[in-house]
Amino acid sequence: MAYHVVIAEDFKMIRQVFEDAVNQTEEYILDQSFANAEDAVAYILENPVDLVLMDVLFPGGMSGLEAAEMIKQKNAGIRIIIVTSMPELSYIHRAKEIGVDSFWYKEVQEQPILEIMDRTMSGESVYPGSPPKVMLGEAVSTEFTEREIDILHELVGGASNKEIGELLGISESTVKMHITNILQKTGYRSRLELAVRARHLGVAIKG
Repeated sequence: MAYHVVIAEDFKMIRQVFEDAVNQTEEYILDQSFANAEDAVAYILENPVDLVLMDVLFPGGMSGLEAAEMIKQKNAGIRIIIVTSMPELSYIHRAKEIGVDSFWYKEVQEQPILEIMDRTMSGESVYPGSPPKVMLGEAVSTEFTEREIDILHELVGGASNKEIGELLGISESTVKMHITNILQKTGYRSRLELAVRARHLGVAIKG
């Protein structure tokens, strides 16, 4: 029996790579390939699909993690592999919470996507041990504490110290202390520079 596959990936070149991987084996049938999560979800919820390859970030629309959560809520039996190039530290944790079956980094994971697909469909949950390490200034991305990452998320979104404190339930002075610590770790001179670089490198992006 061949498994029916749907792909959701906004970058055309990578979408083509996934399509070629699916089409090279008789064990999988490519049903549809989409450039956004909304269309993929609409199709998946109305058709018999076995496996979804889902990117995380789509310009101006539903994220892949939001889409995965919606799919799992409607049909937990559909297997989902999240595929991303972003080293964002929260993606793996959130994917596990949602019930995503496997997680694959596009550029750095050693196993080919077809192997991850085979292992996932055999009932295995395949996750990397940790996100890829990225240098944010003078610091390695994995050096930041969970609280520092929480603050980076809000900082990248443009929140003030007061707003960050209210969102995270901590004092404004505590927020300022954490930002000072992050600036010391990274060597950046300002919160603006920190926010811009963290966003550009994909270290702190909500999915």
